Parts: sequence; C-alpha cells; structure tokens
Amino acid sequence: MSVAAGVDHAALFAAMPSPSLVMGPDLVIADVNRAFVDATGRTREDLVGLHVRQAFPDEADAEGMRNLEASLNRVLATGEPDTMPLQKHRIPGPEGVDERWWALVNVPVPGADGRIEWIVHQAEDVTPYMTSGQKAVPGDRPGVWKGAHLETAQTLEAKLYARARELQRLNAELRRAHARERQVALTLQRAMLTTPDLDLHGEVAVRYLPATRGLSIGGDWYDVVHLPPDRFALAVGDVVGHGLEAAAAMGMLRSALSAAVRAVGRPAPALEVLGLYAGSLEAALNTTVVQAVVDTGNQVITYSSAGHPPPVLARADGRRDLLDKATDPPLGVQAVPRPQANASYGPGDTLVLYTDGLIERHGEDIDVGLARLTGALADAARYDAAQLADTVLARLGVAGGGPDDIALVIARL
Repeated sequence: MSVAAGVDHAALFAAMPSPSLVMGPDLVIADVNRAFVDATGRTREDLVGLHVRQAFPDEADAEGMRNLEASLNRVLATGEPDTMPLQKHRIPGPEGVDERWWALVNVPVPGADGRIEWIVHQAEDVTPYMTSGQKAVPGDRPGVWKGAHLETAQTLEAKLYARARELQRLNAELRRAHARERQVALTLQRAMLTTPDLDLHGEVAVRYLPATRGLSIGGDWYDVVHLPPDRFALAVGDVVGHGLEAAAAMGMLRSALSAAVRAVGRPAPALEVLGLYAGSLEAALNTTVVQAVVDTGNQVITYSSAGHPPPVLARADGRRDLLDKATDPPLGVQAVPRPQANASYGPGDTLVLYTDGLIERHGEDIDVGLARLTGALADAARYDAAQLADTVLARLGVAGGGPDDIALVIARL
C-alpha cells in the first residue's frame, strides 16, 4: 500500500489548524473542520447541507457575502484559486459581537475529468496582525484605548479597510477588462475560422472550444480547403500565446497557409512558404501546424507536420495509426525543405487532426494523452464525422472545453 493510500484525509481535514470548509460547485457546504466551528461559533450541524448564503445570513455584513459569492463564482469560471481582500466580519461571542479580520482564499479541487468537484474555503484570522499596534496607555486597564490613542487606532483601521476595498474594486475592474478582451478575441477568432469550403465536404466536421480556465483565449485554428477536382486539404495549428495578439497571428497564418496550399497543392511546400512568412511575425514564432492533403481518387493522404501532434488515421477495421513520419520543428525554425509522407486509406477510414488541448493534461506524458485519444477512436466507424467529433470530446472529458483551447477536424474518408 502506498503512503498516499494509507492517509486518512477526513481526519487530516478535521485537524487542520486553519478554519476551512468544503463545498460543491452548487456552493452547498459539504464539510467543515473543527477550527472553522471554533472560529465562527457555529456547529457542524448548523452548516453542512446549506448554501453559503443560507449558512451565513448577510444581515451582519451584506457586502462580505457579496464578495464571497463573487470570489466563488470566479473560481468556478476560471478553475483557478481566488484570494479575497481582507474581510471584516462580526462573530457572535459570549460577551457580545466580536469584530474580526479574515484573510480568505477559495481553492478549486478538480475531479478525475478535470471539472471542479469541490471548492475549499480557507480562512486565516489576522486580527492580531491588524491590531498589533494597539497597546494599553500607561495607567489604564490593559487593552483599553482612550482619547487620541483610540482615534489613532480607529484611523489606522479605517485606512487599512479602505485600502482593502479599493484593491478589491481595482481587481474587479481588471477582471472586467480581461473579460472584455477575451470576448473581443473570441469573436475575432470565430469570425476568422469561417470556412466556406467546408460546405463542399459534408464528410468533414470541425470543432473549436476555447479554454475554460483563465480569461484569455489561445491561437488554435482549423481549415478545410477544396482542391478540385478530387482533393481537399485539412489543417490545424496552434499559435503560442493568448489574447488578441495570438488571435490576430492565427488569422494571418491561417490565411497564408490556405493560399499556399491552393497554389502548390502539396503540404510540405505549403508549410515551407508558411514558415518563411511566420519568420516575419514575432507572434508566429514556434507555432505548430499540421497539413494533410486527401486525394480521394487514389485514396492517399499526403501530410507534413511542423512540430504538431500527429494526426490519427482510424481504420474501419478498428486499427488506429499515428501519422508521424513527416515531422519537423515548429514554424520560425529554419527547416527547408520540409518532409512529407503518404498514407493510403480505405473506405470507411477516418482522419483526425487536433491541437494539443485535446490530449495534453498537466503533469502527464503526451503518450498517455495520445493513447487516450486512440482509445476513444476504437469504434470510429460507427459514427459519422459530426457524431464522432462530439463523441471524442465527451470521452476525453472536454465536451464543455478544457484547460487549453481545442481545435478538432474529423474527416470520414
């Protein structure tokens, strides 16, 4: 038995010295530890099973409750921990209401599928730190402030409280600005992903999902190009970076590759042209892209990759082949001429191109992600292209998006 398997996590949580509670994505409290009970004067039975708004009625501090819910919603939206500004709360005690300062942080706990399963709300009582300058006036009772000393302490406390609120306001404005930039970039990206030639190929399905974490989108793209009379080209690419700059670079590279493959008709020369163009765009350096040209007359796929994860050819008989015989460095790295390779296919086979957001997971080897993808394609022949695209996203746990952007192209051959 491993060390981790023998740890009693429930006992550890109960014994944690920091006041903590656990809630689900619905913000209903699932558990609280002893320190939280001691700090708030509430019992476990008072709290478990209640929504945070019900558990902590806002008659004492309406603004504090609004701040807490806003922080929890940010955690759910971004998948990232959220540290709140210092909060001042009134805690009922045996001698009346005790005003305390709290430093609060909300931390998401993902489940096996990467979605948030729990949120840990942790509090630290920093009242002693906030009031550390308060000392008794000689001749007075210990801890009692009078006259100018009391005024000075109250003034300091008011300034600290005002600064905390100002920081919270500025952070809120920054988040709104980032959200606006994300929406602009996402709108720009979706507009640039318009693919007129897709209508000529009903056997091809495309999907784009922006990242669910963070406020900036990436530079993932896909493209479908008709090459008459009996060929078509597929491509997916990934620009390094996020936000408007990445979206703009994506649009320029996508257009350049589309023009190049129409002119030369083969993937390797098209990527060579794109590489030269990318060298003039700082935001395009280290972009990865894979281009495949499908010759339906001869039933041959010709492909070339610039540092991109390999396409998968899912055979009608259940075999899955990685098209990894023609991979060179990403764009912007001198690599001319680029290699290309051929793969024959049969009726009912399926070609899958994707960006790394589909398969990569934090702390996991890429081979594990590739194995997960090929496993999801084991019965690809059962589905048409659109059905298979949705099935793959669901099986890989990213139907609603993942930690990184995802571009996916599936062609039934």
